[in-house]
Amino acid sequence: MAGTVTHDPSPTAGDRPGQPLIVTEDTELLDDLLRLCAAAGATPEVHHGVPDHGGGWETAPLVLVGDDAARRVRSAARRRGVVLIGRDQDDSGVWKRAVQIGADHVLMLPDGEQWLVDRIADVAEGVGRPALTVGIIGGRGGAGASTLACALAVTSAREGLRTLLVDADPLGGGLDVLLGGETAEGLRWPAFAASRGRVGGGALEESLPELHALRVLSWDRGDCVGIPPQAVRAVLAAARRRGGTVVVDLPRRLDDGVAEALAQLDLAVLVVPAELRAVAAAGRVASAVGMVVRDLRVAVRGPYAPGLDDREVARLLGLPLAGEVPVEPALLRPHPAPEPPGASGRSPLSRFCTAFWEQALVEAGGTR
Repeated sequence: MAGTVTHDPSPTAGDRPGQPLIVTEDTELLDDLLRLCAAAGATPEVHHGVPDHGGGWETAPLVLVGDDAARRVRSAARRRGVVLIGRDQDDSGVWKRAVQIGADHVLMLPDGEQWLVDRIADVAEGVGRPALTVGIIGGRGGAGASTLACALAVTSAREGLRTLLVDADPLGGGLDVLLGGETAEGLRWPAFAASRGRVGGGALEESLPELHALRVLSWDRGDCVGIPPQAVRAVLAAARRRGGTVVVDLPRRLDDGVAEALAQLDLAVLVVPAELRAVAAAGRVASAVGMVVRDLRVAVRGPYAPGLDDREVARLLGLPLAGEVPVEPALLRPHPAPEPPGASGRSPLSRFCTAFWEQALVEAGGTR
């Protein structure tokens, strides 16, 4: 059980990384708290009472006070980020003691363990502004969604943003291949299939292949063709937690795992070739995606069928226009250059991606 005493958020938990402070003389409780800190990747400072002046009481991003120590910390300076931890669910006096020490929360073990692990992990890792997360989906097969997803990610990384590219289409052949990194060391989706609860953002990022200054979560060459929805939720939440940008290449088929991915997006871009059959197919995709994603836009790719242009395609679909996706000349050659889509900052596709990010980041409230 976790209960809130005040509604003021801890200012430090979201501003900077740090290690929690534990105040208790209860050895059994201390063992449990040390175990939970280890699970969250944190090494706490431990005291039996309020630390001497200059200690962690004022500076720790999170203070875990055992109920046995409540009386000893009653005279300490009031601060936010204090959690009073007990075991007796029937002890109504714990709420009075929480008010006396200025605690934000009252937590009872073992019921509140997962809540506490998440909170400790937040302060240990440093949780700031989440990544601007953009999903790319084709209006029909072969629309060029994967090419655009790669180009957007490469452009974001070139602009100096922390960037993570997620391949959410197990049948798409692998974005690591498109980036020329199919043999790069690092984990792929099957390694995260059993993920539940919280996944560490830093640990996730460090475990993935690094290609062209960005991290890539793709598929291996095995038989795995699906990831449980709860694993998709945990992994994408971790990817977003460290800021920057996350680009998700989405399949056209919608299942529970894809629905989880859609739910994490800030905006989605539907890539539609400018032909009537593609527009008709894209309409069905837009109808399904629009039930989950609030901000869905259309990017149109030529050449144009008679009577169509980018604005007309957007009008027919009833979606805002993200722009016209230009052709990358190097990708049309019989033997394309080894550089990935968008690698050349001077190409038409790169300029499109740069303009896209400039607008999207401004709309989201600035750089991340």
